[in-house]
Amino acid sequence: MHIKYESFVREPLVDGDKDYHQVSEDIIRPIEGKPGRMWYVGFFFALALLAYGVFSVSWAVYWGLGTWGVNRTIGWGWDITNFVWWVGIGHAGTLISAILLLFRQGWRTGVNRAAEAMTIFAVMCAGQFPIWHMGRVWDAFFVLPLPNSRGPLWPNFDSPLLWDVFAISTYFTVSLLFWYSGLIPDFALVRDRAKTNFRKMMYGFASFGWTGTAKNWQRQEALALVLAGLSTPLVLSVHTIVSFDFATSVIPGWHTTIFPPYFVAGAVFSGFAMVNTLLVITRKILHLEEYITIGHLEAMNKVIVLTGSIVGIAYLTELFIAWYSQSWGEMAAFQWRILGPYWWSYWAMMTCNVVSPQLFWVKKLRRNIPFTFIMSIVVNIGMWFERFVIIVTSTYRDWIPGSWAYYSPTWPEVGFYLGTFGLFFTCYFLFAKYFPVIAVAEIKFVLKTSGDNYKRGMAKYEEQSSESFIEMVTSHHDEEHHEPAHH
Repeated sequence: MHIKYESFVREPLVDGDKDYHQVSEDIIRPIEGKPGRMWYVGFFFALALLAYGVFSVSWAVYWGLGTWGVNRTIGWGWDITNFVWWVGIGHAGTLISAILLLFRQGWRTGVNRAAEAMTIFAVMCAGQFPIWHMGRVWDAFFVLPLPNSRGPLWPNFDSPLLWDVFAISTYFTVSLLFWYSGLIPDFALVRDRAKTNFRKMMYGFASFGWTGTAKNWQRQEALALVLAGLSTPLVLSVHTIVSFDFATSVIPGWHTTIFPPYFVAGAVFSGFAMVNTLLVITRKILHLEEYITIGHLEAMNKVIVLTGSIVGIAYLTELFIAWYSQSWGEMAAFQWRILGPYWWSYWAMMTCNVVSPQLFWVKKLRRNIPFTFIMSIVVNIGMWFERFVIIVTSTYRDWIPGSWAYYSPTWPEVGFYLGTFGLFFTCYFLFAKYFPVIAVAEIKFVLKTSGDNYKRGMAKYEEQSSESFIEMVTSHHDEEHHEPAHH
């Protein structure tokens, strides 16, 4: 039988001397035992943030949105800034899973499960902001295009906010299905290893009676490909539609056609940075360094360099077009952005998003874990400032100087934002405790082509083969050379 091996020149995707049983042991063991002290500290801190967020939102709903810092000039403050930021973070998971699956990229196997979970939790955080921003949250169902039984009130199909409802709900549903379908074989593995009847029953229920037959695998792989095909256009469309919230208006600084590709590149940029943040912590706490390797983090950093450079080009294009248009409003909008009272936010955005990722051109820095971790946080700070710059610094200087205003957030807005971090990390800690953080079945799939010990074995085998081949050729040549002449 001929087995296809990957080139041993490439870095292995699984380090160490691993076989199938050892892979199961390493990845499933954290689920079966009690979590460590670090897990409890992190989980209770996340719960405390979540409780503060619930209090802040309750306060804002009870007293009204006057408790927020928004005013008649700046109607969208921290709320929509944070909405766009969280939607952006939710982009990397489905992109890593769907697009890299379709392109048959093997390095996605170590990082895709955590990234998909991150997508779902980030979209859960993002979806809340527009709902609470309505003020009268009990009327939130008005955005849904339900059959009209409410007199003269109809959903406005021309509104990008209604398009957001469709885009985000569809994205959330497909991402959830994609994540769950990949989990089914791993749930069956946890079920078969379970020591208690309750665990066996719960994981058995979650695995839908998976038995690992050829038919099961065939259907699971077909489903993954179909969902990947559905997710790929969604990855590109969701943030495009979020960008239409701005681009379809006539406000200087927003009314531009570059927003859709620029927002998508920025979303992938911030999403990959957030995946790096989570993976560095996860691999350390759960001792998964041999599965989430430095090679995985380097591949992620290469994507961050690419998307950061695209975002940098978009910023410069915006400036050029504002100047080239010779429109007084556009030029003034960018002048106020760069040199106005909010100059610090613009330059923080440029430094974090355009300048700092260029350090990843240096291979040593790309493969340095503490540096990667710091940079992943710097990038997401920069991407938050980008959304803040777009939303606040395009609106705080109006056509009439009498309505010029300065915006600063109040404690309920800050509390709401911190509360979404609490929700995100509460969900992530629970995920890390009860679900396999790495796709066991997919790691086993690449183990014999990209595992460290198999690659070393193949390298040795090829070396021996080439040596024996050279010996055979030289001996044959010598025989021919010394063969006596026939008379």
